[in-house]
Amino acid sequence: MISLAILTLVCVLTYSFEIVFGLAGTILMLPLLSHLYPPKTLVIYSVVPQILVAAIGLIRSPNKVDGQFMVGMLSFAGLGAIVGFALFYYFSATVFQMLLASAITAAGLFLVIAPHRAKFNPAGMRVMDTLAGTSQALFGISGPVAMTRLLATFHDKNTVRHYAFAFFFAMNGLRATEYAIHGTYTAEILKMMAVSAPFLAVTLWFGNQLHLHINERVFRRVVAWMILLGGMSLFYR
Repeated sequence: MISLAILTLVCVLTYSFEIVFGLAGTILMLPLLSHLYPPKTLVIYSVVPQILVAAIGLIRSPNKVDGQFMVGMLSFAGLGAIVGFALFYYFSATVFQMLLASAITAAGLFLVIAPHRAKFNPAGMRVMDTLAGTSQALFGISGPVAMTRLLATFHDKNTVRHYAFAFFFAMNGLRATEYAIHGTYTAEILKMMAVSAPFLAVTLWFGNQLHLHINERVFRRVVAWMILLGGMSLFYR
């Protein structure tokens, strides 16, 4: 029960970050909990908090999503996810952890060194959409890739955040369905989800309003460094 309490507390904190700025929940959660649970277990579990973040963020946002834009983004992300799901079940636990650490560290480096500087042509955006889908399926993480793509597309932070939540909701819904079809959920993971979900739902519902009051620029600098350090720490687990 102690490990479940720690899991719930860590996820309340890390996914509160994600609902405020649209990224970092799973990236921050993984290195903090990897000493208690295997990385693959945490990645599978993360589908619940990510769906909660996206659903609550969308419900409480006044913004509207352009259906045509999302269909295009999700179509290419879906192609990437097919590759990601195949690799998820192929890699051993050791290889998976090293790839995960490398992916998080690379994302952190980019966010620290070149925040908000990405510019893509239409082909480049589709490549980013595909990579986001692959990363989501393989690591349970697409925030750095998807947010980089959206920041290059939209200038308003609230619009970027809203489209990120729409993308995460769709991709995690796909991930949850694939896990169910493949019989990936274990009794331990289902217990983790059942215990933590009510606390997460209440916290995220009220925490959503924090994005109106927190300085985004300073917060993203802190998150970028936390992502980088979290990824590096996984190499030594």
